[in-house]
Amino acid sequence: MTKKSQSIISKLWSCSAVLGMLLIWQLAAQGELVDAFLLPSPVQVIKAFFTELPILTAHSVVTLSEAFIGLAFGILLGFIMAVMMDRFDVLCQAFYPLVVLTQTVPTVAIAPLLVLWFGYEMTPKIILIVITTFFPITIGLLTGFRSADPDAVSLLKAMGAGQAQIFFYIKLPGAMSQFFSGLRISASYAVVGAVISEWLGGFGGLGVYMTRVKKAFSFDKMFAVIFLISAISLLLMNGVEILQKLCMPWDRDSSKN
Repeated sequence: MTKKSQSIISKLWSCSAVLGMLLIWQLAAQGELVDAFLLPSPVQVIKAFFTELPILTAHSVVTLSEAFIGLAFGILLGFIMAVMMDRFDVLCQAFYPLVVLTQTVPTVAIAPLLVLWFGYEMTPKIILIVITTFFPITIGLLTGFRSADPDAVSLLKAMGAGQAQIFFYIKLPGAMSQFFSGLRISASYAVVGAVISEWLGGFGGLGVYMTRVKKAFSFDKMFAVIFLISAISLLLMNGVEILQKLCMPWDRDSSKN
């Protein structure tokens, strides 16, 4: 009960902070501290959201399709790279700096090149999402694999276990927590990466919609889509937490104790 009450109190504080910011925003808009067309009030944003809801829903389907496909390939690539770098030290020494280097290049700088090479279809968007999402998966899994209990590994080796058995019984279960931590980050990166790639061109998606309303100076619609993107990212992160609880029941049981 103590943990539940602490969680409820924490959520109340968070909700109070959000409501307080919205109230200040509403008062600033009503007081015309900033021009109305530059800073629409929260009420105007909510009205714009429900007015544009059918259009936003259609664009959200496109963005989420790109995000989920790119995230799936990012997970696959990150898993393969983490396994190979953990198994072969030479590959880890060779590719680890390159993996880090991919995250030092801004996605906004990569996106125009991908559009130039692959056109305005879904392919460049998926590639950009893979680039932004595989890194947390790779680093999280690699850290988990390398932090496996050496005594447990030695025990399995003494019992005649091979590398595959050590991986599936020791390393992989031990790295699940780090994997889901990286997956939460990658899930939010996937949506942001999809939107950024859509800014540079496309035929649908929330990024395309943002570009259109920005050119029309419809900032109430602009804020509406920003809030929608934030809400989608939060829902995906919460979905990852639920998936973690389903896949790691032993961690849930230990936390109760």
